[in-house]
Formats: sequence, C-alpha cells, structure tokens
Amino acid sequence: MKHASIPFNHNQVGWPEGQQYAPHPSLQSDITADWVVVGAGFAGVAFARRMSELDASLKIVLVDAFSSSESSSARNSGFVIGLPHNIGSSTAELEKAQSYRNLLQEGIRQLKRVTVEHGINCDWDVAGKYHCQVEQGNDKLLDEYAHHLDMMDEPWEVIGGGKLYNRLGTRFYSKAIYTPGCVLVNPAQLIKGLRHTLPENVLCFDNTPVMGLQYGKKVEVLTPFGTITADRVMLATNSLSPELAPGMTRQASMATFASITEPLTDEQLATLPTMQSWGLTPVNAIAGATFRFTRDKRFLIRQHVTPALKGKVDAAQTYEATLRHQQLFNKVYPTLQKVRLTQTWSGTISVTRNGAPVWARLNKHLYTAGGCNGAGVSKQTIAGSLLADRIMKYDNPLIEDMISLGRANFLPPSPLLDIGIAGSLFKERYLGRNEI
Repeated sequence: MKHASIPFNHNQVGWPEGQQYAPHPSLQSDITADWVVVGAGFAGVAFARRMSELDASLKIVLVDAFSSSESSSARNSGFVIGLPHNIGSSTAELEKAQSYRNLLQEGIRQLKRVTVEHGINCDWDVAGKYHCQVEQGNDKLLDEYAHHLDMMDEPWEVIGGGKLYNRLGTRFYSKAIYTPGCVLVNPAQLIKGLRHTLPENVLCFDNTPVMGLQYGKKVEVLTPFGTITADRVMLATNSLSPELAPGMTRQASMATFASITEPLTDEQLATLPTMQSWGLTPVNAIAGATFRFTRDKRFLIRQHVTPALKGKVDAAQTYEATLRHQQLFNKVYPTLQKVRLTQTWSGTISVTRNGAPVWARLNKHLYTAGGCNGAGVSKQTIAGSLLADRIMKYDNPLIEDMISLGRANFLPPSPLLDIGIAGSLFKERYLGRNEI
C-alpha cells in the first residue's frame, strides 16, 4: 500500500500567539465514528461544526497531521475577503462572480457569528483592502478592476499621491483602489479559536497524520497509532496528501512565503504618518507583494510563489525568502532600514486550472471541499459548511451558488504539470516585472 505524503514546512508560523488553548492529544487507539474529517483548517472545522449543528447525535472525529496552529490556515496572511479577485466581461461570468460574492460574504458572516459567540480574540478588523500598483502610467489592471467593481455595484475609491502615502506610509505605490468590507485577522488565532470551540460531539486529534484509506462496508482511516472505522470521510486537505483522493488530479499545491517584523518603536513610528491597521494586495499576485500593517504595529510581507506539489518546503527556501523579503521591505520603507524581520514562514495554497473549486462526493464514502485558489478563509469556511448542508439535504439556496462556480478541470500528471506551472509562473513574473 502506498502511504499518503505528509506536508512539511521547515519553518514556524510567526503570527503573535495571543490567547492560549490546551493542546489536543494524538490518536493512540482504534476508535469508531460516523464521520472523520481529515484536516483542521477552515473547511474542515466549518464542516465539522455545521454537521454537529444539523445532527448533534453524530460522532465526528477531526484529525490533523500537525495542529491548527501549524496548519496552512494558520499560515496565511489573514485577509478575509468578500469579493472575487476576478470577474470577466461576459454576462455568465458576471453571474458567477455574483454567486461567488454571495458565498464569500456568507463565509464572513459565519465566521463573525462564531467569533462573537465564543469570544475568539483574533484581531477581527473590518479595515477594507487596498489594491495597489507600482508602475506609473500603466493603469490597465486597475481600470479593469474598477470596471468589474462597477459591474457588481460595489463601492470603491481610487487613491494616489500624498493621500495614499498618508494611508500606507510609503511612496512606493503610484495608485490604489480601496474597497471597504475586507476583514483582517490574525489567522492563527482565528483557526485555533474555531477549532477549540467546536461542539462536544466533535473529537479532535493533533499530530495524527492519515497514511491511507481502506474501503469496505465502511472506511478505515489509517493513522500511525490507531485506526478510525467510519461511515464516511471528508477530506479537507486541499491538494495536500493527494494519495487520499481517488481519480485524476484537479488541484495543485503552491507554496507562498510570509515574513513579519518586530513591533515598531515609537521612534520608528515617528518617521511614518499616523496610520490605522491596513492591508494591501498587488495588481499582479505572482510578481507583486502583499503587505499588512497590524494593530500591534508590525509589518507583514507575503511575496514569492513556488510549486510545492508534495507540500514540502525546506530551510533553504525559507532562508531565500527571508533575504528577498528584507530587501523588499527596505525598498518599500527606506526610512525603516533598522526594522528587522523576526520570522519567515511558508504556507500552501491549492490552485485549480480554471479557478473552480473541488467540491464533490468522490465515492460512496468520501467527500471533499478544496481548491481554495488563494482565498481560503471565507471561501473554505462556506465551502465546508455548505458541503454539510448538501449531504444532510438541508435546504440552503447558497448550494446553487456553489454549484454555479463549476468543477475544477483535470490537471496533467508530472512532469507535464511541473512544466505547465513553471511556464505560468514565468509569464506572470515577466508581466509583473515592474511591480516589485
């Protein structure tokens, strides 16, 4: 039997720890369950919570190869977006974008409800988002973005010059479009709080990697020190551990890298305009850099995307990202040359060929919600909860919105997949060469 590959990031998450939670044990015996959820990220936790809400008698087991604090969900940059990144120009594409918006905004509402109900302290901040360009005079991408926002009747504001400097504290960017509604969070605190406030009929196990699935009248979930015999399994692993998902590959794993600074001193803050917390995304997501200024006066940088088809990132890759991020930070904030990065870490995103999710029943025992395409917090939350609604035949009109996003296309096997990804990344980096 071929064992599933286990993702590994040779680095540690740098988000401030905040509220402490008791660790979950690892599985040390054979047990039974109605449902096993593999992966304690946003999709898996939302699925487990919603299944419990719909039927509190179910015995649900949630396992993770590591822990919520080390998961891909904890490793993202903390943008909880309510609008799709891209829309397109046709009527059909507009309708799909409106469905996508409905889903993202319901995902935000669900997260807000749980954080308020359980008092989860994750620095929830409805700060909006700046979509920024560096290159002067080439407004094609921003103009296209503004047109799409108008098509969806969404409010936006174009900001440049001194006004943009006063918002972001840098003259690196020539222009930005600001949209309200985006929520900024500490994602590590959010996912830990969500998992630790699950209902009592959800049993959680950390450091319990799933090595394989064996099918019969029921499915056996194989882990190093115990087997879980269950009626059904939900894979919330995105493109990680692909050996667990039968059939053709529809999603690929990419690694992104983030770094965070130490909190700025009063002296360092004095070199900047007085700023509230903010987040910005680049017009070219592959070449450009995502930045955040947090409530505790730190800067976060996310930049560089590389293939990670087995979900593994080594120390050398992390070190190279640290050097790249420090150089970039010094370029964007030349008055803060003495501010140092305290941590660099990687996280994986799941990319599909056509941008559609992987949201389906794979066989009579197995279901999945994946294909986050870099919008994981709100998108995977609603994907997980809606999958539970559909399985339990709960009448939710948003299920049709989810279905309308389509199905992810097949991806070719390696080495063709590797060549295709490398070509796509090279193209985007060339097109965005003036954005960094």
